[in-house]
Amino acid sequence: MASDIKISFQSKENYTCPVCGMEFHREELLSGSGRLIAGELTDELHRLYEPSAKYGEIFPLAYQATVCPKCWFASMDRDFEALPKNAAEDALNDTDRRRADTLLIFPYVDFNDVRGLINGAASLYLAARCYDFYTREFSPTIKQGIAMLRAAWLIDELDKKYPGQHFDWIAVLFKRKAQYFYSEALTREQSGKETLSGLKTFGPDTDKNYNYEGALYLTGLLRLRYGSRDDPEARKESLDEVKRTIAKIFGLGKSSKNKPGPLLEHARNLYANINRELEIADD
Repeated sequence: MASDIKISFQSKENYTCPVCGMEFHREELLSGSGRLIAGELTDELHRLYEPSAKYGEIFPLAYQATVCPKCWFASMDRDFEALPKNAAEDALNDTDRRRADTLLIFPYVDFNDVRGLINGAASLYLAARCYDFYTREFSPTIKQGIAMLRAAWLIDELDKKYPGQHFDWIAVLFKRKAQYFYSEALTREQSGKETLSGLKTFGPDTDKNYNYEGALYLTGLLRLRYGSRDDPEARKESLDEVKRTIAKIFGLGKSSKNKPGPLLEHARNLYANINRELEIADD
């Protein structure tokens, strides 16, 4: 009977850590037989799932990052064994530091355990850190943004389960960092310093790919919600830039049948909210 309610399994594929050489098997999510019941889509383009009567709560994002259980090197699955060889030594030298930094945020994490909310969030945090070791062809900056945002979503769930444990504060910090990475990725792409072609899917969640327009939308939403407010004039200029970008999304949406409808609806709401803040700033 226990096998009937499994939600994950150990992959047959043998992984070899490109940093420390450890061999291990990756935990994979089982998704069939009614395990995942799709719920609403948030304005951050995060898909929520309803608990199943048989399987309980399942959080697909917890399984997205591949982590070496020995040295805690991590990345998204397809990049794990593709780490540039000349970066392996730097990643190995960073082992103690990344373990210590991770344990400050997520005490008692053990990547030999089955994935749950805490080690799922920790795995994504580690992936964001470890993309510092990848070259521009891997589109590391946008992947850091996606990993930090996904980690923040799992931390939101931790806050629901364990209120008063400061998870809400940590989630905001992670979303602010995601905002930085998204903005930086688009700046680097526009200046030619980094390509986005190394990104197979923009996500940001696992259920649907919202493509480049989704990244533009999320950059704007995160900037409105979590961007700096220290300099009112700089913030106004930043939001004006976002407003122009969102207007372009509208233009594309009206002429393209391939544009996802939910994205356009969320973009309209974002445009209205930016306008509202800019009008208040001008009063």
